Amino acid sequence: MIAFLPGCSKGQFNLNNIGKEIDKTLNQGGLTNKEITDGLKEALSVGSNNAGSSASKVDGYFKNSIIKIPFPPEAKKMEAQLRSLGMNKQVDDFILTINRAAEEAAKSSAPIFLDAIKTMTITDGVNILNGNDSAATHYLRTKTSTPLHDKFKPVIKTAIQKVDVTRYWSPLITTYNNIPFVDKMNPDLEEYITQKALNGLFILVAQEETKIRKDPAARVSDLLKKVFGAKKTK
Repeated sequence: MIAFLPGCSKGQFNLNNIGKEIDKTLNQGGLTNKEITDGLKEALSVGSNNAGSSASKVDGYFKNSIIKIPFPPEAKKMEAQLRSLGMNKQVDDFILTINRAAEEAAKSSAPIFLDAIKTMTITDGVNILNGNDSAATHYLRTKTSTPLHDKFKPVIKTAIQKVDVTRYWSPLITTYNNIPFVDKMNPDLEEYITQKALNGLFILVAQEETKIRKDPAARVSDLLKKVFGAKKTK
């Protein structure tokens, strides 16, 4: 009856919204929207913390073939030319130091990720829960790539100085640029390492998210068990 009373369109709209929210809750296996959102936030917190811890270990990047940072791709000809001149060790030392810079920077990643996770909304949470195995990571990357980059790059700059990347890079670039007839090069190492370091972290976060979604043993809290257990049995 209320739905047909004059001037009650607003009330009807609110009732419809309430009905939709009830349907959402029932469709998620009895989970409230708050539980869904809190569970996704916790999953990303756990995943990003584990990813940061893994990446920041010695050889976290360097000995992980999936995220290891190679010689800058735009300078591949330079790498080949230098190796042909017998500078294999110097090139290898440089590759090691840029990975060390990423490992050093990864130590500061956790609070940056956590600040970003706090902005997740209820709608985001419901959509992510029903998404693919890396939907939360994709959300995090889409929403935070720019601020993460802006915060991460100064950390990379400091890390580059700490592990003394330039000590290995400067002789390489000088030697190469002194070779007759080559195109001179000087890649932006800070930007290159920053992008590759962030890409590597997101890869690791995605792996952690997939574990939580698929492996009950990776759900380290009651909330994670409830949220992802309900999704599994839906």
